[in-house]
Amino acid sequence: MKLRHFFITLITTLIISGGVSANEARTIIDKANLAAFYGGVDGRAEARMKITDGQGRVQYRQFTLLRKDVQDGGDQLFYVIFSRPSEVDRTAFLVAKHTQGDDDRWLYLPGLDLVKRIAAGDKRTSFVGSHFFYEDISGRNPSEDTYELLETAENYYRIQGIPKDRSSVEFTRYVVWIDKSNYLPIKAEYFDQNDSLYRRAETLKTETIQGIQTGTVLQMEDLRDGGTTVTEMRFIRYNNDLPDTVFSERSLRTPPREWLIRK
Repeated sequence: MKLRHFFITLITTLIISGGVSANEARTIIDKANLAAFYGGVDGRAEARMKITDGQGRVQYRQFTLLRKDVQDGGDQLFYVIFSRPSEVDRTAFLVAKHTQGDDDRWLYLPGLDLVKRIAAGDKRTSFVGSHFFYEDISGRNPSEDTYELLETAENYYRIQGIPKDRSSVEFTRYVVWIDKSNYLPIKAEYFDQNDSLYRRAETLKTETIQGIQTGTVLQMEDLRDGGTTVTEMRFIRYNNDLPDTVFSERSLRTPPREWLIRK
C-alpha cells in the first residue's frame, strides 16, 4: 500500500508541477507580448530593412509603421506604407488584429491600383520579399500555442511554444528567450517537421523611448538558405493620439500624410 501511495503522490506532484509550469510560462508569454507589441496606446516608427539572400545579394526597403491599440493586450490596428525603393513606393499594408478569430489583412499595390485581401492562411508567408512573415509584423496570438517553461536563468526565461493547430503553420515548435528585466523577447528559434532548426529571430538592440523599453534592431534568419533580413526601427514615438480613420481602406489609396510626417 505504501508503494502504491508513493506512486500516486509522485504522479500527482508531476501533474501539478507541469500545470504550474504551463501557467507560469503563459503568464510570461503574455507579458512578453505586451512588451513587444503594446508599448503606449499607439506608436509611430520609420523602418529600414536590409534583405540579404543566400547568395549575398542585397535589397533595401524603407517604410513607416503606425499602430493603435483597440484594447491593451487585445485587438490592434496596424498601417504600413513603403517609401523606398521606387518599385514599392506607396505600397501599403493594413492589419486589423483580433485576439478572438483570424486577423484581417489588406495589401495595396499602387501600380495596379489594387487592394488585395491577404488570406488568413498566408499570414506565415514573406512580408514584401523579406525573411519576416506578415504575422511577425503584427505578432502571433499567444492563444494559438501551448507553452512550457524550460529554464529560468539569471537574466532570461526560456519557453517552448507548440501550436495547437499544427496544420496551420510550417513549424512544429519554437523556443523563445525572454529578458527577465523587461520581458522583451531576445531570441526565438523555430523547428520543422524533422525537428531541425530552420529559422531564427533575434533582437539585436533595445532602447528606452519615452520610458518604454523597445526593440529597435531586429533580425530574422533563414537557416536553410542563409538569407537574413535586418530591420532598424527609427524615429519611434508613442502616444500620438492617432485617429481610427488612419486605419481604413481609404488610407491605403490616400495615405494619411499628417501622421506620416516626422514631427
